[in-house]
Amino acid sequence: MREPLSKVITQIEPSGIRKFFDIVNEMKDAISLGVGEPDFDTPWFIRDEGIYSLEKGRTFYTSNAGLRELKVEISRYLSRRFFTDYDPAGEIIVTVGGSEAIDLALRAMLDPGDEVLIPQPSYVSYLPCTILAQGTPVPVPLSHENEFRLTAEDVISHCTDRTKILVLPFPNNPTGAVMEKADLEAVARVVEERDLFVISDEIYGELTYTGKNHVSFASLPGMKERTITINGFSKSYAMTGWRLGYACGPKRILSQMLKIHQYCIMCAPTTSQYAAVEALRRGDEEVAKMREEYNGRRRFVLHSLREMGLPAFEALGAFYVFPDIRSTGLSSEQFANELLTSRKVAVVPGTAFGESGEGFVRISYAYSLENLKTALERIRLFVEERRS
Repeated sequence: MREPLSKVITQIEPSGIRKFFDIVNEMKDAISLGVGEPDFDTPWFIRDEGIYSLEKGRTFYTSNAGLRELKVEISRYLSRRFFTDYDPAGEIIVTVGGSEAIDLALRAMLDPGDEVLIPQPSYVSYLPCTILAQGTPVPVPLSHENEFRLTAEDVISHCTDRTKILVLPFPNNPTGAVMEKADLEAVARVVEERDLFVISDEIYGELTYTGKNHVSFASLPGMKERTITINGFSKSYAMTGWRLGYACGPKRILSQMLKIHQYCIMCAPTTSQYAAVEALRRGDEEVAKMREEYNGRRRFVLHSLREMGLPAFEALGAFYVFPDIRSTGLSSEQFANELLTSRKVAVVPGTAFGESGEGFVRISYAYSLENLKTALERIRLFVEERRS
């Protein structure tokens, strides 16, 4: 029989995050700190709107690009919160989560051999989606010493004549790193000089703990026409299972992304779209409450890790910390596997997010304080055993 599978897909590794998630699901009394999913229920008024839409029989396809009502609310939200202006008629597409938006942008913009700069450690989808879009991923290693921020020099040193797209994954998964306005402005100058385009993944934009608003890359002078902004409802509104995200950018690019979306997806879930309208209209207070709770957990986790001698920089975004575990003498993979086996706590090895993640693990604090306390005590005992 002829080989039925594509060589491209068989050479792509499965997600390192899901591997540990699947194991811990079958392990009794295990605690997972591995999955980036809020432990909050979706706020009731959002769920209620979804239920109401079903009761009213709103179960049909929407426009391919999404409900006009939702796109208008997205436009208003982005203008109000992040000072970016997008036309609902052609500069916004509603997608099945932020991950679909990333895939659409890469497929619409890449020709074979075009290079994509991917700062790492970063979200697991960027590299395989680049390969599936026939592009060439170029990892840009970030350092713990610089708090895993991207510098203009990092971009310049990895650019070639084939470089077309820069991925900006901030606030960052897995490190929790953020980029201040001055950092972004320096990168923007290089983007303009090198004639690059940017995919700015801002899914964690509402979850920053700097005391300042997140700065959207597209809000910088001259960057809107070069940037596809990715966002969604999973993280800030605790709506992971609703599978709803969106992409914003120039009409010229969005119109081509929409063609792919039409043929592969048709439209995002109708019920989710109606619920998301309500989330944007009334959700600010709930988002602020969840952000405050996450910030308390963040401080607790950082303090606990430092007390047990695992250095962790002051992660100021998302809901992750990225401690340095090299003092245990274990690799990232060994640390995660042995911790799960001996103490029944799941974390994700840093190498799941790129080679520069070696020596680190990702810990999510999107879990109750009670679970975090128990898990961190188990980690402390594990680290003490390894050092003794």
